[in-house]
Amino acid sequence: MTVTIYDVAREANVSMATVSRVVNGNQNVKPATRKKVLEVIERLEYRPNAVARGLASKKTTTVGVIIPDISNNIYAEAARGIEDIATMYRYNIILANSDQNEDKELNLLDTMLGKQVDGIVMMSDAVTEKLHQSMDHSPVPIVLAGSVDETDKFPSVNIDYFQASLEAVQMLIANGHKRIAIVTGPLAYTINSKFKIEAYKKALSDANIVIDEKLIISDDDTYDSGLEAWESLSELEQPPTAFFAGSDELAIGLIHGAQDNGKKVPDEIEVISFENSKLARMVRPQLTSVVLPLYDIGAVAMRLLTKLMNKENIEDQSVIIPHRIEMRNSVK
Repeated sequence: MTVTIYDVAREANVSMATVSRVVNGNQNVKPATRKKVLEVIERLEYRPNAVARGLASKKTTTVGVIIPDISNNIYAEAARGIEDIATMYRYNIILANSDQNEDKELNLLDTMLGKQVDGIVMMSDAVTEKLHQSMDHSPVPIVLAGSVDETDKFPSVNIDYFQASLEAVQMLIANGHKRIAIVTGPLAYTINSKFKIEAYKKALSDANIVIDEKLIISDDDTYDSGLEAWESLSELEQPPTAFFAGSDELAIGLIHGAQDNGKKVPDEIEVISFENSKLARMVRPQLTSVVLPLYDIGAVAMRLLTKLMNKENIEDQSVIIPHRIEMRNSVK
């Protein structure tokens, strides 16, 4: 049979209120009484009922986490950062995959709220109008991690995607390239359309390099898309000599496509990626990459959420984490 708080109180010869104070860490309990109650809890293997505690305190100490794809290493890093900070502040997490699908994101959001979570960390490649409306009606705080809300209404943690992309393209320009291609994931994703591509265009314009729309490719964020992008770009009358790839998989597809056609990296073409996942170190040559610190983004997002849940003072709801470019061997 399940051991209840009543059983612990009877065995320790104290009130149920005293057991509750011990379980919840209330310091207003005599040390000897606390020791006796803890000994009984251990002996009876009592496990507090989180649901009942939540009904009493109106808190469940549970946080919902919605991410696009846990099987993707980069999102797994974010989940780890969230969980580490959640554990530090004694929150449990409910983790769910949205599969980058708007309908599933909306359903998961409703499900999390139905489970009475105290807050939600949301990762979405596109904060759509429907998602925005649903989040707007949330009774608990929501923090966006690695996701851009163009209205700036919701707390968020990101890097400066525009500046990071600008610096990457400027590096290729400084290396003497005039024909630079950009290959990104879907334009429906805000970071691709509003930051990476716009930064690419600004870098070229600032260097008085004519923007050739044929050098701008948007497709799925996959290795195969990188291979296909290489095939189409290499067939141009004036093919590019440098590439800014929106992800490591795209970059590796570009590199392998080039190598299959006898091109040497970085001697004949140069590639900079945007992500810096484990793949960046596994490919040869290793990728020079804009670092997307998703572990840190996840950790800071969770810490921001704890402050919001506890109604602490917050100076800035939009947190920008410093970025850097990890230099390796895909550029000279």
